[in-house]
Amino acid sequence: MTERARKTPGRRTLLGAAVLGTAALGLPAAAQAAERGRGHGGGHGSLRELPVPTVIGHRGASGYRPEHTLGSYQLALDLGAHIVEQDLVPTKDGHLVCRHENDITGTTDVADHPEFAGRKATKSIDGVSYTGWFTEDFTLAELKTLRATERIPGSRPDNTLYDGRWAIPTFEEVLRWAEKEGRKRGKPVWLYVETKHPSYFRGLGLGLEEPLARLLRRYGRDRRNSPLILQSFEPGSVQRLARLVDTPRIVLLSGPKERPWDFVESGDPRTVADLVKPAGLKWLASFAQGIGPTLDLVIPKDASGRLTTPTTLVRDAHAKGLLLHPYTLRNENSFLPADFRRGTDPNAYGDVFGAYAAYLATGIDGIFADHPDTALLAAADHAGR
Repeated sequence: MTERARKTPGRRTLLGAAVLGTAALGLPAAAQAAERGRGHGGGHGSLRELPVPTVIGHRGASGYRPEHTLGSYQLALDLGAHIVEQDLVPTKDGHLVCRHENDITGTTDVADHPEFAGRKATKSIDGVSYTGWFTEDFTLAELKTLRATERIPGSRPDNTLYDGRWAIPTFEEVLRWAEKEGRKRGKPVWLYVETKHPSYFRGLGLGLEEPLARLLRRYGRDRRNSPLILQSFEPGSVQRLARLVDTPRIVLLSGPKERPWDFVESGDPRTVADLVKPAGLKWLASFAQGIGPTLDLVIPKDASGRLTTPTTLVRDAHAKGLLLHPYTLRNENSFLPADFRRGTDPNAYGDVFGAYAAYLATGIDGIFADHPDTALLAAADHAGR
């Protein structure tokens, strides 16, 4: 066992080290790459010039702040994340807001608002039944009366300190924030934007792609060299966006036996396992610049949850000219492969640096991380090897 594995640093140690490392002590290779990738004036950059590995702040810095809040996005940027992610869902009156799901039961204080008790409903979304409160049943003005809360307080009790501090941001507010931060820093702020359940919302008359494209055009992020990446688990949504804007695009891929929901609705029999074969990757490359596979598609786990041998996905995707940005690595034991867990507390940090080393060694181009500071340190370790 390595010294790193025996002595797992605490979360505040990691946070402080990353801030110092980014600002003063180094990350030399990563920092130089970041300048190459983000140093373009006028808010523009090139997808191919992003640092490799690219560190993507998953829902912001969601390991430290309630996800999809301006506080989470700001912290991810301050910690040095190369890109900050947003997930988009619509309101009843057609505004795009940033939530991981349209079910806001666990990410806001909506249950504490008696005036909205009658909005509680049971819905089938992509074939799964949910009971709670949903963004499409609220106007933007109504949603703005709610406050964001930590989604997994049992795993991240420290984050509950920030419950109620921030409202649900609109995507337009995020675009304005990115413009302001870009001017302050003298380089563009990259965003990574996902359309959530696009077929479901289109069926409600609340299609996501058209209002998203309008906002991208309004804020000058509709071009091939714009500092923004579009993503979706539904290839059809990515294709629709490709017809509307030239912004770079990524197709997200879940478990190998899963089928994208638009495939289910259209009767397309292909599964994710089909899409990660050379023929499937060639098809994806016809309208996307990359893929966002689950980490298990890069290195599968065995029955005990331990990592096995890497697949050929990285090699095969690169052969088709596709970037790979897998998701998601988190510091806590409960989210790590079994061979990198340390101790018996599921919420304690495990040997996350060991896990990063295993995944980065496969040649992936970037990774989604709940704790961007940890990912940046791991990326610097990888660059130094």
